[in-house]
Amino acid sequence: MPTRRPSPTPSPRVLRASEAARALGISLDTLRRWDRDGRIRVLRDRANRRMVPLSEVERTCGKPPSIRTGGQLSARNRLAGVVRGVEKDGVMALVDIEAGPYRLAAAITRDAVEELALVPGVPVVATIKATSVMVSRDDGVSR
Repeated sequence: MPTRRPSPTPSPRVLRASEAARALGISLDTLRRWDRDGRIRVLRDRANRRMVPLSEVERTCGKPPSIRTGGQLSARNRLAGVVRGVEKDGVMALVDIEAGPYRLAAAITRDAVEELALVPGVPVVATIKATSVMVSRDDGVSR
């Protein structure tokens, strides 16, 4: 069996092996077998854990993965993501979140950032409950 060198830093668009297996609707053992057989490309993190690029999950199943956000809330707009940056200023903080192909900016209290231990690389779920949603078109078409 060929040895793999750990990736220096996992790409920001990767899933843990268990998340990728769940998104593909297969067991973790099947994902490991697919890796050994060369059916799916995986990366290794510094701890030698399998990390699956999102593009590989999409290629294998033909669609973007469905990522479970857990919990039971009435809010329907829940996006699983990863903290990419935190800027604290006074009592407020701005948290930059990468959720799939989207970047979100959440203005929350500094206390919430500290209580949740939000730092870059931490997986989070952005729950959006809005009374107003604005829709626009960038192509300038209107009637």
